[in-house]
Amino acid sequence: MSGSNRILIIGVGSIGERHLRCFKATQRCEVAFCEPNEERRNEIAARYEVDGYDSWESALKAETFSAAVIASPAPYHIPTAQVLAERGIDLLIEKPLSLNTDGIAGLMKTAEKNKTRIAVGYVYRALPALQKMRAAVLSGRFGKIVQVQVQAGQNFPFYRPAYKDIYYAVPELGGGLIQDMLPHSLNAVEWIAGPATRVVVDAGHKVLEGVTVEDTLNLIARHGEVMSNFTVNQHQPVNEFVMTVVCEKGAARWELSGQRWLSASENGGDWTEEEAFVHERDDYYILQANAFLDLLEGKADSLCPLEDGIKTLHSILAILESRKNGAWVDVS
Repeated sequence: MSGSNRILIIGVGSIGERHLRCFKATQRCEVAFCEPNEERRNEIAARYEVDGYDSWESALKAETFSAAVIASPAPYHIPTAQVLAERGIDLLIEKPLSLNTDGIAGLMKTAEKNKTRIAVGYVYRALPALQKMRAAVLSGRFGKIVQVQVQAGQNFPFYRPAYKDIYYAVPELGGGLIQDMLPHSLNAVEWIAGPATRVVVDAGHKVLEGVTVEDTLNLIARHGEVMSNFTVNQHQPVNEFVMTVVCEKGAARWELSGQRWLSASENGGDWTEEEAFVHERDDYYILQANAFLDLLEGKADSLCPLEDGIKTLHSILAILESRKNGAWVDVS
């Protein structure tokens, strides 16, 4: 390993272990982790030959860290981030940023006071194909954005066989499609079209066995003058995410599968592939880790700054409210 940054991974469940592995793979930093489950802690420490602690408190007592990745359950994100920000530790906070707005204002004040650099883990922003498409759209090449369409789905039990026994089954821990999968799609759209301003949703539990949380969703949103719609599920066989940005003079499309973006400008024509990239799943998080290390080294801005993560959180909270009352909700 090279580099002066030592990164603490807080929580090594599925996503935390991936962060640990991918930060280690950059060869630009050193990593350690904390995990309260002793069996899991010993397993991860041996597998990756890194130091493991039973808590972030004990880790900070033992050594100094320049930054931390908060990959614990969502209800702990903001309280943990607040304490670490007070100590001047830069942060990458996994999505969802939180399940409510408690403590958000305090974290923002602390981060501003201590100049704490904070990024939120919306990994799609690290992917070159989406970055390239966004740059082309925002350059005005296709004219003014009119509408964004999202079609996304995956077979969640295939990727997370233990889904019945983890946070996913419990809304209070961030479970369900709206808090688990939808934020990725929504944040990507907001990165291009701006924050959602008004939403209405139809969501329900349709397929997944052993849980009662929603697994299927149709969402309509407004982003100021821009219209958007999302059709998302967590049970279809094919893992896909397709975003189509329809503009006045053409359109652009990003496909997660194949990591490519396409354009269309000829009436009655077809899509033209602009660029395609080859990525394995870990590559997404290695790209994100490198971007975060660039932020720590002053080479780049945050891919998803705290302010953007907060905007997506407000949108998700409005969507949850819409699900309860079955009506349009203005995003606060």
